Order: sequence, then C-alpha cells, then structure tokens
Amino acid sequence: MSQFITKDKRTHYCGSLTSVDDGKEVILMGWAHRRRDHGGVIFVDLRDREGIVQIVFNPEAGETVHGEAHKIRSEYVLAVKGKVRKRPEGMDNPALATGQVEVVISELEILNESKTPPFSFDDEEISENIRLKYRYLDLRRPAIQQNLFLRSRLASATRHYFEDNGFIEVETPFLTKSTPEGARDYLVPSRVSKGMFYALPQSPQIFKQLLMVSGFDRYFQIVKCFRDEDLRADRQPEFTQIDVEMSFITEEDIMKMMEGLMATIFRACMGRELSLPLPRLTYADAISRYGKDNPDVRFGMEIVDLTAIVKDSGFKLFAEVAASGGLIKAIKAENAASLSRKDLDGLKDFVAIYGAKGLAWAKVNATDWTSPIFKFLQPAEVSAIGQTMDAKEGDVIFFVADTAKVVHDSLGNLRINLAKKLNLIDPEALAFTWITEFPLMEYSETDKRFVSTHHPFTSPFIEDLPLMTTDPGKVRAKAYDLVLNGSEIGGGSIRIHRKDVQAQVFSALGLSDDEAKLKFGFLLDALEYGAPPHGGLAFGLDRLTMIMTKTESIRDVIAFPKTQKAACLLSDAPSKVSIEQLMELSLKIIV
Repeated sequence: MSQFITKDKRTHYCGSLTSVDDGKEVILMGWAHRRRDHGGVIFVDLRDREGIVQIVFNPEAGETVHGEAHKIRSEYVLAVKGKVRKRPEGMDNPALATGQVEVVISELEILNESKTPPFSFDDEEISENIRLKYRYLDLRRPAIQQNLFLRSRLASATRHYFEDNGFIEVETPFLTKSTPEGARDYLVPSRVSKGMFYALPQSPQIFKQLLMVSGFDRYFQIVKCFRDEDLRADRQPEFTQIDVEMSFITEEDIMKMMEGLMATIFRACMGRELSLPLPRLTYADAISRYGKDNPDVRFGMEIVDLTAIVKDSGFKLFAEVAASGGLIKAIKAENAASLSRKDLDGLKDFVAIYGAKGLAWAKVNATDWTSPIFKFLQPAEVSAIGQTMDAKEGDVIFFVADTAKVVHDSLGNLRINLAKKLNLIDPEALAFTWITEFPLMEYSETDKRFVSTHHPFTSPFIEDLPLMTTDPGKVRAKAYDLVLNGSEIGGGSIRIHRKDVQAQVFSALGLSDDEAKLKFGFLLDALEYGAPPHGGLAFGLDRLTMIMTKTESIRDVIAFPKTQKAACLLSDAPSKVSIEQLMELSLKIIV
C-alpha cells in the first residue's frame, strides 16, 4: 500500500473535476459513497464536501492497489492518486456534476475504516430521530451539506453588505437579566450570587438600544437567541438572528436598507434579482384580504366582504351574524370543479379548527349554483355575490359567517389549504411583502389587561397618542414585518426614545413607575441621557435559509438542532447533573 499521503497534498476536491482536467494527475481524499465490482474492474464513488466523482481500480494498476480496493466498504476514508480521463462515449452520468469524467487510480491509501452506517445516505425516508442521533453522519449527506453552504454564504453576504454600509458588528451579552413581555426565559443560576439567576437573551433588544444611546449609530450582529417555548417545524429553542439597529432614521430608511440586504443575499446566494421596492400592506389590509398578518401572496384567492350584500338575506345565518355585528366573507377557488362533494364537506372540519361553526360553499355553473344554500338566497343576492367575487363557471365560492377573528382565521387558513390542494403555489416564486401599522397592543383575556403586540419599547404613531387612555387597542405601532412566501422572516420597529411617551405606554400596559423601574431600570435610565431617535429589525437567519433551500424543517438548516421536545439526541442534552453541582448553586430538584 502506498504512503504518498504522508508527503503529498490533496490537489482537488472530488466535485470540482470536469472534462477540462482530462489527463491531469490528481490526489483526492474523501469517503467511499458506494462501491461496485464489475468482474475485476472496481468502481468507487468517492465523496467529499464538493461532490462525488467515480474512481476506477483496474487490475493493471497492480495487485497491491487492486487488492486494497477489494477491502473498501461504505464510508471508508480514502486517499487516492490517479489520472483523470473522459468517460467512454455513452457512459456519461448526467446526475453528477463530474459525470463526464472518472479517475483511474494508481495509488490508494485507506486512511480509516468505518462501521456500517445506520442508514443509507441515498435514502430520503430516514427517521428524523435516527438522523439526529447520528447527526455527524447525517451531515455527510450532500443535501444537508448544501443547506449549510448556503447558510454560510448568506452570513458572509450579510456581513459584507452591512460593512459596506457603515455598520459596526458588536457582540452583546449572553448572561443577562430576565425581563417580561416576551416568551419564557432560559434561566442560568449564579454560583457566586446564591439564589440569583441570569437569563439567556431572547434577543439583544435592550442592548442594541443602549448601543444607539452610546452613539454607535449603525449596529449589526449575527447572534444566538434563546426562547423556552413550544416548538414546531420552523422554531428552535436556540436560533440565530441577523440583528440590526440604526439611529436618526425613519421607517422608510430602515425598510430601504433591509430591502438592499435582501437583494444582496438573494443575488449572492441564489443568483436571483429582486424587484425593489418591495410591496407593502398595512396590518389591517393583510387581515382583511388574506386573513393573516403573514400572507402568502404567491397566489390570489383574496378574502372578499359580502356582509352588505347578504345582511338582509333569507339565509337566516347570514342575517343573524350581520345583525350581531359579525362578518360574512368569502374566497373563490378558480377552476375548482375537481373538488368532490366529499372534499367540500371535509373542509367544514378544517375550518372548525379555527372556530368556524360552519362552511357554506357554492359551485358556480353556467346559469346557477350547486349549493346547499342556493335555495335560501334571492336571485339578486346570487347575482351580486357573483359580480363581487368575479365568479365564473367552474369556480367554487366558500363562505364563513362569524366574528371578525373567526372569519379571518378560518378563511385565511382555508385559502392556504386550498392553494396546496389545487397546486396554485409556484415553488420558484419569491413573494415579499412588508406588513406595516400593527396595533401597538392587544387585550389579553388571560392577563385581563393590554399587552404589547411586539415589545413595550415600540413607538406608537404620535397622532394616535390621545387614544392611549381612551382606546389603547386602536393605537398603531411604528412596526413592520417582512414576509416571504407566507413566512415572517423579519420584524422590527421604531423605538420610543422620549421618556414621556414611554411613560404613557407603560401606563396603558398597567405597569406602575416602580414596576417599570424594577424590570427595565437600566434602559429607562439610559433613555434620559440624550437618546437619539432610533429603530431596527431582526431577521430569522434559520427561517430565511429554510425558505431559500426549500426544506420543510428548520432542523435541516442547523448543524446540530434540537427535537420538538428541545432535546439533543446526539449529546443527550438536557441531562441530569451531579448533586455536587446542585449544591454549589444552592439548588434542590423537586420532581
């Protein structure tokens, strides 16, 4: 067996070889992806992070090399020297970027053997628990590696963009003070200060505002954040934000800067050009037209208000809901005649999840409707509905009558459900939308008080301040979210920098001066020392990467993610600790 590896260096990555390299002698290193023995000639697909290339062991290469090749098994680590040649005519493999060439091996060194992996790297149906337990093997799979390469390019493009625009990257603390008005904190006990706790930051919010008070003017950071909340496919207990804050600016300044960032990222990472400026919707319009504050606008099927048309209808439910102040709204699925009666009835169960007590539907025919409610409606009502909905033969109209929240929740989610059923969503589309003018606060039935929609430092519209004491729920916030393909990828706001405005907000939230001082004292103190007007935004880097790679789970774009129970199957975290460690921290476990 040759020992060339001790004196020579790798010359190429496996996936970088092309027909241009024909005739070159190369040294490659990687893993045996698969091995095939064709009656003396042995073929091995050699894999590294850049891709796969076929290497060939001929008996003429010598008994030593050929004999060693017989030992190769899946995931053995190899170093090889050989000559690149074009594959014989008709033997190209279009599935590989290197499919026009192969490498005829003259020297081989088996650097390490491998146990048989617990799953095949070509299998797309591997149990996620198995993948996460053996994550170091799962990360060898080309699809997962490509996700992380894109994530790396995204982070690099972000840093270059902000540096080119005068931002400074500043790290903020991970051990900080627990503050309310957000998700549940992860707490860290202090050994030095017995009985006291740090909290891991849910975001650098307070610290980035302090940096503005400090005069840094333009800050950014790619930062880990932590929230102890229920998980799902696009959420993790520890996640990464692209965090930004700017001084002496307006919402327009921030939105323009962030649009430039998105254009840079998608150009650098995907070769896609964005059309700027990006579209905008107010929060009220988004809810009214799409039923969601994160609307997917890759397709139409907008929600239409029919209340005025059917408020005096002979259909009793419509009339009763309208009389009680509710809404009757509808969506239209175009060319949906393929939906069977069973499909239509099944959708009633779907909207029931969102509180709807029923779902009326109507198939539009050339001269009339096929609908359980058709006989209760007057011809004039049918005609007016058809005109308002721009209904054509083959369309299906879906109606929900209830409170505004139930109507919008039901139809907003039904709209997405139908778009998937009817294949209305273009998977290649990039549909960005800014959502603006969120409510500053909303009433919590649990807490029996108003709570911040975003956080208590979000600036209200100054012209709405008189409503703070009379109708706080109608106060608009200088807040904005950026939505991509129906997912919120970032959000932020102009912050409160005046003490008097902050006091009004705290009062509307039911916080006394003493409570505010206890919870946010160091920020409130700082705001009294010449705080400039400022605002910012944070993007979810994990979620943005997930959309760009078209993956279904955020775990596929994070190197070492947690499960939906916030557990790491690879390291078995969280785990028990020794009694000595607990005693040092003055802690006692009560089960």
